[in-house]
Amino acid sequence: MPGQSLFPLLEPLLPRVRKPVQYVGGEGNSVVKPWDDTTVRWCLMYPDAYEVGIPNQGVQILYEILNEQPDVLAERTYSVWPDLEALMREHGIAQFTVDAHRPVGDFDLFGVSFSTELGYTNLLTALDLAGIPLHAADRGDTSPVVVAGGHAAFNPETIADFVDAVVLGDGEQAVLRITDVTRAWKAEGSPGGRGELLLRLARLGLVYVPAFFDVTYRPDGRISAVTPTRDDIPARPSKHTLTDLDSWPYPKAPLVPLAESVHERMSVEIFRGCTRGCRFCQAGMITRPVRERNIATVGAMVDAGLAASGFSEVGLLSLSSADHSEIGEIAKALADRYEGTNTSLSLPSTRVDAFNVTLANEFSRNGRRSGLTFAPEGGSERLRKVINKMVSAEDLIRTVSTAYAHGWRQVKLYFMCGLPTETDEDVLEIADLAREVIRAGRKASGHRDIRCTVSIGGFVPKSHTPFQWAGQASYEVTDHRLKLLRDTVRADREVGRAIGFRYHDGRPGIIEGLLARGDRRVGRVIERVWREGGRFDGWSEYFSFARWEAACEAELGPLGVSLDWFTTRERDEREVLPWDHLDSGLDRDWLWADWQDAQREAELDDCRWTPCYDCGVCPTMGTANEIGPTGRTLLPVVSVASTPAPAASTTASAVSRSDASSSVASPSSMVPARASST
Repeated sequence: MPGQSLFPLLEPLLPRVRKPVQYVGGEGNSVVKPWDDTTVRWCLMYPDAYEVGIPNQGVQILYEILNEQPDVLAERTYSVWPDLEALMREHGIAQFTVDAHRPVGDFDLFGVSFSTELGYTNLLTALDLAGIPLHAADRGDTSPVVVAGGHAAFNPETIADFVDAVVLGDGEQAVLRITDVTRAWKAEGSPGGRGELLLRLARLGLVYVPAFFDVTYRPDGRISAVTPTRDDIPARPSKHTLTDLDSWPYPKAPLVPLAESVHERMSVEIFRGCTRGCRFCQAGMITRPVRERNIATVGAMVDAGLAASGFSEVGLLSLSSADHSEIGEIAKALADRYEGTNTSLSLPSTRVDAFNVTLANEFSRNGRRSGLTFAPEGGSERLRKVINKMVSAEDLIRTVSTAYAHGWRQVKLYFMCGLPTETDEDVLEIADLAREVIRAGRKASGHRDIRCTVSIGGFVPKSHTPFQWAGQASYEVTDHRLKLLRDTVRADREVGRAIGFRYHDGRPGIIEGLLARGDRRVGRVIERVWREGGRFDGWSEYFSFARWEAACEAELGPLGVSLDWFTTRERDEREVLPWDHLDSGLDRDWLWADWQDAQREAELDDCRWTPCYDCGVCPTMGTANEIGPTGRTLLPVVSVASTPAPAASTTASAVSRSDASSSVASPSSMVPARASST
């Protein structure tokens, strides 16, 4: 019978694996519905370990809005570690959900949310364990429709062989409309099988179906054209953009895991999108325009989430949270509301030019001064102009001096290595900045016990950004520059011990670059790597560059292309890029012009506060920046004031940069008034 629990088969195996609690389900606010009482059944997956996937806002929100529909069932699955995978294969146990331990292959729709390309091999493991044919072309009518989404799905061509459909952009309204179409199709008796369902979804512009597009190549290996095979579907599938976030205050009841996870807190997305124009940032480009939640909605979401979950920390998330037009009012009001409780507040890394001591003091009122995180990104001022990160060394030193003078003792600085036009000298200026930060901090604070941690990631060019044409720095270049920097920092006897240094080698970034800008030919590389044991490629202990390199040579070599061809090669203006047929709203000519501006070291302002500079998103998508201030206030909440809580402090804490881009949200009847600006 479909929908039967596999737990009786799974339970005897759990004592033989590490962290068995991650597979048992039963989290706070999880939902289990009777199978036969529902019409449309979704399985949602975050293709990584449970501890990484359970806090993901995107999956949590879609899970909640789908389960709010009376005749819809949504459950979750995550990647199983290799130890359990081996036992499942040995005992014939299929990929299962953590909610009711039902077989993934029994569901109507299998939605997979990708925030990183290095999760692609985990998708293949889940498909295989579920008994779903790896290739979409081989699936019959009894297989779920595999739907990909998330930021890493904006160039889905490398996984085109393995997915049936792709949702570009915000998923809240899209999954509800996909559900409606599926419900109607099933009510008619599923005419035409899965092919007809996919056609209906594609006709409505809800999804991109790779099978409905052909790709042809030129003799030199470049793409000649990507063309639809039907004339009744959009030739350029476009992204979904959710407007009026105040009417979608999700999640209302965050999942509370029983197992340890990477982020032990509830999160509220205070706005979506970013128009700062950082040229390296795919998340900022593809989520335009800016859409703020007003202070009243944020306050209501925090109160509801805390009441439903019992978490003691709240993260106010976005791509640049300090840019919210009411962030000062939000910080003060929340600090007032929860002062004297055990509730702490946190903010993602702060732009140097957005840092405000008054704001930071509100987050740390009556509490200890924990670390602050800033992201200059580029080591030199010249390079920061290239990437449009308008921060000078003087700005940074002035900001950290102010922070140290007001009681902070630790600052974390985030940079990237391998940016376009970068030289050794640009990277070595990171050491100069770190030294000046320590010296300025000692002077401002009058103490020597201060720290500066330098964290460096390798730059990977991404689709739908001005750097989509850039050649990626080889891992040899990245590793060479990081070694120079490390040695320079360590050689400074005066401040070297006060500077922490964190980085990873450049090899994983090269594979991420292959997957981020590859075309359909790269799918055979992914499959070969998976068949040879590739799993959890985002984890250093499982990643094997040699395996990927060998697979590229074997699979791409006969086609006349290579790993370097997809990564370190610079593209020209008119080359057809694998994702050109997918519409993120950004005008291609504008992106090219911004790439030229980058090479001229020309900066571009934020269109929230300046006239429109014609990136194309608003007219193409029929949207506009939705920003305040609204002038509303956040009133006290009776439930909090009347409920005694252990005495504690409201403490500021920095959250990881990757956290800020992992959110999506969903529907409610509450539609407060808002200010709008273009």
